[in-house]
Order: sequence, then C-alpha cells, then structure tokens
Amino acid sequence: MDALPFLANSKSKLGSLYIVYGDEPFLKRRVIRVLRKRALGEDADEQSVSVRAGDKTTFAEVFDDLETVPFFDPKRVVLVENADPFVTKYRTELETRLLRLPETSLLILDVKTWAANTRLAKLIDNAATIACKAPPAYKMAQWCAEWAVTEYQKQLPTPAANLLVDHVGPEMGLLDQELLKLSIYVGKNSKIDVPDVDRLVGNNRAADIFKIFDAIAAGNVKGALAILDRLFDQGEEPMRVIGAFSMQLRRLAQAGRLASLGSSLGAALAQAGVPPFAVKSAEEQLRHLGRRRLDKLFDWLLQLNMDLRGNSVLAPRMQFERFLLKLARKNPAA
Repeated sequence: MDALPFLANSKSKLGSLYIVYGDEPFLKRRVIRVLRKRALGEDADEQSVSVRAGDKTTFAEVFDDLETVPFFDPKRVVLVENADPFVTKYRTELETRLLRLPETSLLILDVKTWAANTRLAKLIDNAATIACKAPPAYKMAQWCAEWAVTEYQKQLPTPAANLLVDHVGPEMGLLDQELLKLSIYVGKNSKIDVPDVDRLVGNNRAADIFKIFDAIAAGNVKGALAILDRLFDQGEEPMRVIGAFSMQLRRLAQAGRLASLGSSLGAALAQAGVPPFAVKSAEEQLRHLGRRRLDKLFDWLLQLNMDLRGNSVLAPRMQFERFLLKLARKNPAA
C-alpha cells in the first residue's frame, strides 16, 4: 500500500506488524507517527514505546520488548529504525516468529528497501507494507493543494500551489513546513493565495537567486559564488535553493523556446512568467546562456536534483558551485 492512501484511511484495523519502506523521510515520519497514535491513543506517553537501531539491536532484544506486557497502554510498540541490516541478519527468525506476534504488541520495521518476492515479504499482508515514495514532481503541486486542505484546513489554488513548489522544490517535508507557516500567516482566512506564497516564501530567496544569475550574465562568477555561499552559510536548505533555481531557469528555457518559434524576446519572457521589472535582466541572462545551454537546462536541473538526493558523493554546496560554473563559462558558439 502507498503511504498517502494509508494516511487518508485512519480507521482501518490495526495489525501487529508494519513494514515502512522507501526513500521519502517525511512520509515515513507521518506513517510511523500515525501507527504509534493508533496503537497507543491520542494522549499516550512514550513509556510503552521501544526504539531500536537496526544495525545494533538483536532479535532477542526486539522480541523481549514485544513480549513485555504493557501496564498502562493497550499495546507495546517496538520500532526498529534503519532496519535493513536487522532484516538481513535475522530473516529466518523473522519468518518463524512474525505470524506469532502477541496481540498486545506492534512491531514497526523501518527499512529503505523491501523486495516483494522474498518468502518473508509473502508472509506479510500487503496492507501492512507501506511504501513511502514521493509523488512525481509534476504531481507535487496537486499534493500540496490536497495536503493544505486535509492537514491545515486551507484552500490552496493551483497557481499558488505551483508557485510554492517553484520556490521550495519538490521536497515534501520542506513543503509541509511552508504550508504550516502559511496557514498561520493567513490566520482565519480559508485560502492561501499567490500573494501569500510570494510574500512569505519567495521574495528574499528569489531575489538572491535572481542576483546570482545577474552576476553570471555579467561575467561576475566570483559574485555569483559569494551569493550562493551566503545562502548556505545562512542555513538555506539545498532543496529550497534548487527550487528557486528551477523556477528561474525553467522560465528562461521556456522563453528561449518561444523566441526560437518566432515570438519577440519581450513577449516570450512575459509569457514565461518573468515579471516586467526583471525583463531587462532576463534578456541579458538569455543572451549569456545561448541556445545550446537553454536546450539543456531541463536535463541539467533534473540531474542536479537527483545528485542532491544521493546520486552524488559531493557535498551539496560543491554540486551547486559546479552547476553555476557550467552556466557561467562563456559560450560564444551557442
């Protein structure tokens, strides 16, 4: 079962075992929080919860916890974090014992990967195997709109949702944080609209990102890197930075494509969403990048996104520096 349907259906019968797997930490945290709440109730404390490290704990320790009768709560909850090595080491024991878990216990195995074709996986109900994977990037705005309603009781129109994803990037945890701040910001208003997102989320970061590309277009690579360094020194999240990068570079790529189809440069930039006050700077950025790089921007942004999510061993700051240098070098042939 996918995490989002699971989170939406909080009334299903609670089992004694759940496998929570995938690479989206926000969804994992939400699923585990819901499981603990359903097992222990709204106001339960943590005295009936045991948290074990998957690379250190033993099978005996985990099952001793599970067989300890809870005194004040309906269940004993045992969470094994980063449980991949635990599952690998104790696969045979788990296959033997999983079907005989005490009714007063709940075991949660937090793993990164889960192969459905193993004997162990076939012993577990599909409804107890929760896949925590983010929606594809093109559906992230839709998720934001739905999440704003279900979690914060606020309407988020499509333009505002698109702008939020443009500013923050397709990172569910960061988007949720911004939605929380926005819901507080709008107060009793039932709707979070484009001006709210722009004012609270986008202005400062977007201004800094625009200055980076202005510096690149002017040949001031040192200045561009200095602004980037300041963003990271101030604690800016890499996924927020790439969100702002993507918003500006996608506009430039779209404008370049429209211009190549016959639109005037000014009309192309306006249609791509560049505000009037930024048109002159955007024209300079377009001329600097040139046709060849504009055609490659979407692929480069996708690669940077994947590298930031773990495909590269380089630190995020270095990845951004290399990306900026690729954009900054002179491109007379383009």
